Amino acid sequence: MSNSTNSARQRIAGLLDEKSFMEIGALVTARSTDFDLSQSKTPSDGVITGYGLIDGNLVYVYSQDASVLNGTIGEMHSKKIAAVYDMAMKMGAPVIGLIDCAGMRLQESVDALNGFGEIYAKQVAASGVIPQISAVFGSCGGGLAVVPALSDFAFVEKEKGRMFVNSPNAIKGNHVGKCDTACAEFQGSNNGCIDGIGSTEEILAAIRQLICVIPGNNAECGREDECMDDLNRVCENLAGCKEDTRLLLANISDGGLFIETKKDFARNMVTGFIKLNGMTVGAVANASAVYDEKGEKAETFEAALSSKGCNKAAEFINFCDAFDVPVLSLTNVEGFVATECSEKNLAKAMARMTTAFAGATVPKVNVIIGNAYGSAYVMMNSKSIGADLVYAWEGSKVSMMDAAQAAKIMYDGESAEVVAEKKKAYEELQSSVQTAARRGQVDLIITPEDTRKYAVAAFEMLYTKGTGAPVRKHTAK
Repeated sequence: MSNSTNSARQRIAGLLDEKSFMEIGALVTARSTDFDLSQSKTPSDGVITGYGLIDGNLVYVYSQDASVLNGTIGEMHSKKIAAVYDMAMKMGAPVIGLIDCAGMRLQESVDALNGFGEIYAKQVAASGVIPQISAVFGSCGGGLAVVPALSDFAFVEKEKGRMFVNSPNAIKGNHVGKCDTACAEFQGSNNGCIDGIGSTEEILAAIRQLICVIPGNNAECGREDECMDDLNRVCENLAGCKEDTRLLLANISDGGLFIETKKDFARNMVTGFIKLNGMTVGAVANASAVYDEKGEKAETFEAALSSKGCNKAAEFINFCDAFDVPVLSLTNVEGFVATECSEKNLAKAMARMTTAFAGATVPKVNVIIGNAYGSAYVMMNSKSIGADLVYAWEGSKVSMMDAAQAAKIMYDGESAEVVAEKKKAYEELQSSVQTAARRGQVDLIITPEDTRKYAVAAFEMLYTKGTGAPVRKHTAK
């Protein structure tokens, strides 16, 4: 058995619970005999398929074998993957694809093209019904790049994983030495569908962890596990995590668990999963900084919405809504990124995120942790677009804009003394969180340290949330 075959099977072994894998279609080989294909050995037609367990959770897996015609996709190869999807849909279990493929099998041409289409169709049919996870360990180019993009979560191996639509040398003005657009780092930061990069072992561990927190299908009504953490735990110094909300989310979650998604893309918007009283909750949060392991500020961002950030949030919210995962948002935003590049795409991205928040029927809780200014705040899961509960930290602000800026606009041409006086008045009358609370736009003002306690209580109360008008036969009168 070649090293590639070993790799394909070793990845499955490293992913699943010990001795739980049951192979399906092991005897399938290529059917085509054109262009001397009959002279090539094609065991399993280049893809190992089957099912197994991850911490006792049923999953279906396909792992491409680069030792068989470079793992290229032909007629029988695609039919095996399609069959895995059919079984997963029947059983309501996730599909995990381990990709190492040189693309379409040239010897099978139109059959290979049809096979690509069959895989796409199965992925689209499964979207929102069962979770789909892809991991790229070798080549994933051309039309095959759509497979991880159609998945709910995707990973790329940091050394040999290569994902691209056009190879670096095929892009006008570029070559692989100038900018390796196919490498894991470039794709993770730019293409918007990569959740993480790392070694093979790190990726398989990340997939196992993900499977243990997300529902197996859209009929499970979310995901719940036993909670061993104190539900009323006070989170000390939480206000210090306001800039890097990754730290904040880990602090309030059961056992400090935070699984970040799309971690290298649009880092000013944080998305991922936490646990509150054993319940999986999707988190969407603004971030204005990233702190490194030494506690030092490694990156800083504007407290503003960007087109990439809005798209990232929208996609994540849609996943949560499809699989009945409640959504918690942390809001600290003052406006929109003002660049020529962002301006080209920002309005559509804003609309997409607004639609996702407003249209989601799962329980939705918003916590204002800093400034909540203008329409950027409205879009971040405000009460006006459907948040079930809105909490705000003491000292946070809810306003049209910064008080100083508002005073300058309203009293343009007036003396500095007048502007300063009106700024103070605007802060008291229109910028304080108390004003928003008096108008019912904020349900409760809380101390940062009590965020976990109130978030747990909120989702407990919203556990039986229904959608639409209540069903009744007749009035009680």
